[in-house]
Amino acid sequence: MLEKLLISRTLRVPASTGAAGDGAAVARQLDAALLDAGFSASRALLEHVGGLAPGPAMDLAATVVSAVRQLVGDHVQHNAYFIGFPHDVPDTVEFWTQRLRAAVLAGGGEASDAQLRDAVRSGGVNLLDLPGYGTYQHTYAELLAAHDALIASAGDRLTLLHLGDTAAVEAERLYLALAGSTTPLGEADLALLGELAVACVDGPQPETIPVREHRAVLNGVRLVLGRPLVAVDTTTDVLRLACQVSGGDVSLAAPTRFRSFRRPERRVLLGALDRVVAGNQDRLGDVARYAERWKRLGERLHPHEHGQWPHAQAVFAVARGERRVRNLAGRAEAAIGAGAVGAAASVLSAAPGMLLRSADRLLRLASPAEQAVVVDAVSGALGSASGRVLCSLREHVGNRLAPVSARMYANRSRRAWIGPDERPPLPAELVAELSALLDAQIAARLPEPVRPLLVDPDVLDVALPLSGKAAEGGFAVLPRGSRAPVAGELLRFFTYWRQTSRRTDFDLSVLLLDDDYHSAGQVSWTNYHHEGVVHSGDITDAPHGATEFIDVPLTIGAPFVVPQVHIYSGESFQEVAESMFGYQTRALDQRGAPFDARTVRARSDLRGQGRIALPMVFARGERGWEAVWLHLYLEGRPSFNRVEQHTFTTADRVRALMERRYLTVAYLVDLWRDRAGVTTWDGRLPDGPVTFIGIDAPEGLPAGSEAYTLDRLHELIPA
Repeated sequence: MLEKLLISRTLRVPASTGAAGDGAAVARQLDAALLDAGFSASRALLEHVGGLAPGPAMDLAATVVSAVRQLVGDHVQHNAYFIGFPHDVPDTVEFWTQRLRAAVLAGGGEASDAQLRDAVRSGGVNLLDLPGYGTYQHTYAELLAAHDALIASAGDRLTLLHLGDTAAVEAERLYLALAGSTTPLGEADLALLGELAVACVDGPQPETIPVREHRAVLNGVRLVLGRPLVAVDTTTDVLRLACQVSGGDVSLAAPTRFRSFRRPERRVLLGALDRVVAGNQDRLGDVARYAERWKRLGERLHPHEHGQWPHAQAVFAVARGERRVRNLAGRAEAAIGAGAVGAAASVLSAAPGMLLRSADRLLRLASPAEQAVVVDAVSGALGSASGRVLCSLREHVGNRLAPVSARMYANRSRRAWIGPDERPPLPAELVAELSALLDAQIAARLPEPVRPLLVDPDVLDVALPLSGKAAEGGFAVLPRGSRAPVAGELLRFFTYWRQTSRRTDFDLSVLLLDDDYHSAGQVSWTNYHHEGVVHSGDITDAPHGATEFIDVPLTIGAPFVVPQVHIYSGESFQEVAESMFGYQTRALDQRGAPFDARTVRARSDLRGQGRIALPMVFARGERGWEAVWLHLYLEGRPSFNRVEQHTFTTADRVRALMERRYLTVAYLVDLWRDRAGVTTWDGRLPDGPVTFIGIDAPEGLPAGSEAYTLDRLHELIPA
């Protein structure tokens, strides 16, 4: 299982430690199987498999194929309701009428129009209960038999797999990279970090663990295994740890039901609390924010039984309101309330990250005389704040020259809200001054290049992964706001879900928007056809998994195509056993089954909170069609969600995201240009070692080269 996770995360295959022998036949089979899934093995990987004995070679090959098939969604059977999709899909109303006729005369025959009208008027007709509606009328094998084999196209995807070190070395390398990441990891990577922490608990540990959620995951493993805790320096670190080992939310966005702790665990947690507060009494100021959770945790830890840790007891006294401690944010708010914005900035200078996150508000509230004080405080804090905060502020400042049409708020669960932008714009000279200060600080923190930079132009429009919370797990998934060119003549969207215990109906839909972000039509289970866009048919139950498809020819007139997944009924995205969204690109005359792994360009999990998923938008611009990642969820209704009901809310969010200027990889590359040679990758291999930055690493880079690919882009963000 660990080897599969490593392959999926890094596209590097851990080298087998099995016996040597003649595995050439297995290597040939592996090469063919990978090509069928849209992957290719590097020369070194094929030579490694070929040099193993047949048994170990077959074990390794099976692991590799299983990992990549699951990565692109090819591990399940993607059946379509209409067996001939995208051809032979009937008109929606005609199809419903056909199903109704079958319902009226269940014993056979053809119902008359009068009989149909009587049935509808009776009010006893439920579309979802009509005979044959919403359930497959053919097997997956019959679907495949009805379609010709895929005609290969030069535009089909081919992703290269590289040979790595042994599984132990690869696991240690990835563990150190994830644990030491300067940006928060997403849910999938946090789960992977937990597994790696168990495997690497007695090995080398990262020098620093900048993100506190990562500390909680690591310390959760260490607490259970009886190892000393690491990097605990705030009371909230202890609270996160208690949430982690209780199976709760380490981000503290949602309350946790704490489990019972063993006596040794209680001692470790209370001892850590005592040391944190004893070293700095100001740490008690963080307790009030999560007072209720501290009270619940106190019921499990029994601090009153441990008089040897008085500082830990003080934490729970503050939580119960027996002791009042004014925190930094409270003192700053008091200063702002008194009209002393400069004084508030001075107070917040003790917490550089908090000051920088408040910079916009302070500058808007400050008088002209106080603006200089705020700017000086911000300038003084730049050297102490994390690189992620600096980049976030730089992106924010770049969007403050003018009010936006709508202000979008997206939380860590990728739920999105829209509100009016009532903030006055920041003066252009102030934006320029702050931008210059931030650029200089970020540039100074970038590592000194020891090799020339070779940059794939496709990576330049990828948004900097300032938080893994702004993306889903999957294959070729990019951070929110990233843009990727779209080749081919036809887009094919697919969504797959498999319910856990109760009937669940997911609906794949497409909303078309015009240049002004107004509706230009839709395709869904209520409308199978619109200007060449075709739906594969509605599936309403998925005990063994179900897939819906939509084809969109790129000759369509609408400039914005917004695929979305609605939960019509049943389990949520987090409750289903499995759910995913992805897209394929094809030529218009390219035959083949509705799903083929070789044409899959990206596949993302659907695990967010909400009843409507907006994974991405496809936009036509001066450079042609581009895929723009959204990673957003709307609350929707508890049931019966349909695309027609949410046209305006969807359009508002798409517009807000499309109009926002994201900080991309191109920004960092431009900062590097003054210090290193930067060459654009044109497909030709360089003569000497380089630092390659791109979506995927090409085969044959000279020895001594280093590659920053999609799985490592977060490492480019300065510490």
